[in-house]
Amino acid sequence: MRSDQITDLINQSHDKPVLIFKHSTRCIISAMVLRGLEAKAQKLAELGHWYYLDLIANRDCSNKVAQDLQIVHQSPQLIILRNGVVVWDASHQAISPEAILNALANA
Repeated sequence: MRSDQITDLINQSHDKPVLIFKHSTRCIISAMVLRGLEAKAQKLAELGHWYYLDLIANRDCSNKVAQDLQIVHQSPQLIILRNGVVVWDASHQAISPEAILNALANA
């Protein structure tokens, strides 16, 4: 994901939810969360447009996401956009396939 894509992601969220996973390749918790998401990848892929943001390689992009979407930066973090706004964001162990399904059902 690139910082110049943020407006496009917001626009895409009017058609289908956009899910942004901000991942730190240096964090064991982030790696554990990523493995949990990958284990349910097929089911989760159907929920919306997914974007992966490597925080170490793209820190400027991560900061721009936080600024443009008006959320506090965390790592790992999952952000869900629907109809142009953030409807859910979570970090660390609060990110799970079940929590994502619940968030989309209630958003």
